[in-house]
Amino acid sequence: MPKLAIVLLSGGLDSCVTTAFASQNHDLALLHLNYGQRTWQRESKAFTDIANHYNVPQKRRRTVNMQYLADIGGSALTDPSIPVPEANLNSHDVPITYVPFRNAHLLCLATSWAEIIQAEAIYIGVVEEDSSGYPDCTETFCTTFAQAIQAGTHPDHKIELRTPIIHHNKTQIVQMGHDLKAPLHLTWSCYQNNDQACGRCDSCALRLRAFKQAGFTDPIPYVQT
Repeated sequence: MPKLAIVLLSGGLDSCVTTAFASQNHDLALLHLNYGQRTWQRESKAFTDIANHYNVPQKRRRTVNMQYLADIGGSALTDPSIPVPEANLNSHDVPITYVPFRNAHLLCLATSWAEIIQAEAIYIGVVEEDSSGYPDCTETFCTTFAQAIQAGTHPDHKIELRTPIIHHNKTQIVQMGHDLKAPLHLTWSCYQNNDQACGRCDSCALRLRAFKQAGFTDPIPYVQT
């Protein structure tokens, strides 16, 4: 019988492929975060659609309200007074769309829930290469946090932190999703629109380039491509 794993599912491309990967060997529990992001309404729909695709029961779905991250501010994803910038895929700076230490908050929640439901693993779809330069998406961050999980949880319950796509680029992730038959048509990646993806933000640009390089058509609607 498959053991239980928690997947952090934003509803985007990376987390969907991570969900597909985890589903090969685990029963799934899915965790989603509302932190006041511009596109939470659309991301929430993607979360529900993907959860339904994998037949995850309601008792193993959690959406947690962490509006305080928006109250703290400092990110174009949560502060409407900060415009989402046009894509610049050649930049190596941490972009203004970075939500400070967001993944740590997600992983703290996932770890608490993992202890309660006796999950043996937590999957997170962070990508170090070909990403937007977020410091909480690096291998160093994940390795350090995995140590904190082991140090701060019940000694009889071992929880592994797994990052199956961390060294993939976006093109490889699209190909992996295709190979795993992940429902990429249900995902949402745009940083600013809830109806048609803008096609201009970093997230849209990375996604569009990846689908093109992988030889597939991106199945979601765009205002501009």
